[in-house]
Amino acid sequence: MEKKENIVQIIKILKKKSEVSMLGQFSRNTPFYILISTVLSARNKDEMTMKATRKLFAVYKTPKQIAEAPLKKLEPLIKQSGFYKTKAKRIKEISKIIFEKYKGKVPKTMDELVALPGVGRKTAGCVMVYAFDEPAIPVDVHVHRISNRLGWVKTKTPEQTEQALMKLIPKKYWIDVNEILVIHGQTVCTPISPKCSECKIRKYCKRVGVKKSR
Repeated sequence: MEKKENIVQIIKILKKKSEVSMLGQFSRNTPFYILISTVLSARNKDEMTMKATRKLFAVYKTPKQIAEAPLKKLEPLIKQSGFYKTKAKRIKEISKIIFEKYKGKVPKTMDELVALPGVGRKTAGCVMVYAFDEPAIPVDVHVHRISNRLGWVKTKTPEQTEQALMKLIPKKYWIDVNEILVIHGQTVCTPISPKCSECKIRKYCKRVGVKKSR
């Protein structure tokens, strides 16, 4: 019980501290935009993903338009996303399914989302949280690292981390976990030499694996 109480306290502290949303640009965009942007974000930096997504949606805005667009038109638009040839095929396939099977509407459930080509649980979770305000815990490198560093879990893969966190964290807090830990991981709890002296949750942290801090 004490461990769960500490986790909830940490979530509340980090939520209060996080004044600017990591994915604030999503608040003005559609579920389809969020889905495609998250697919493009795989193995890429956030700023490059944003540039590629904006270029793409400046030309093609709907599932129908992307599904019908030639790959040679899509590829240059998303080149900054990295692995752009593979991703162009992927977003074209996804768009075709959404247009034909879901009448242009992005599905809302985890099972439906992960059934889309190349959409894993992290991407599906991001869509659920940021597009539909539905509870999920998308686990990326930040969430995986910090959950282990704090001593919440002892896991080797993001998939294991997600399952462990879902058991530990009350469901009403799931929707906050990705955003607050990603922001914390980008600004304070960095992979190498984290800024422990500036950390608002240091007293709760076991600092697992931290060899040098600032």
